[in-house]
Amino acid sequence: MSKTIILNPGDQAPDFKSIDQNGNTISLSDYLGKKTIIYFYPKDNTPGCTVQACNLRDHYSELIKRNLHVIGVSADSKERHQKFIEKYTLPFPLIADESHDVLNKYGVWGPKKFMGREYDGIHRTTFIIDDNGIIISIIKKPKTKYHTEEILEILDNPSKT
Repeated sequence: MSKTIILNPGDQAPDFKSIDQNGNTISLSDYLGKKTIIYFYPKDNTPGCTVQACNLRDHYSELIKRNLHVIGVSADSKERHQKFIEKYTLPFPLIADESHDVLNKYGVWGPKKFMGREYDGIHRTTFIIDDNGIIISIIKKPKTKYHTEEILEILDNPSKT
């Protein structure tokens, strides 16, 4: 059993190397010099995950204007990610973390409960990372319908983090 990682604002975000929906290697270090939103979500094409991805898509131009780059991460395969991106015209990469390497580095894989049943899964969590790779804020249990608004509120009011 692996030790649970606990990250906090002010910590260096763990670097990673993984593949996106196209099989391209992505690492956090590729994003140094840019603010980065890394959002972890349970599964492509499920109601909450679709609403969250589409909210980020619908506000993507505003995020880019603020030099914010989005990366989604789940344990789905690159093929499943590609279908999700095509179906909803998502403009950002999705990391296929089937090995759970990135999920474990960020401490978002672990025990969950649903309808009285306990199982291991992905805890929906978003990390806002500055251009030096430092975690600005962590949103645990983001509001899927208003996720971009939550992110911008944190960036516009840093004292609330």
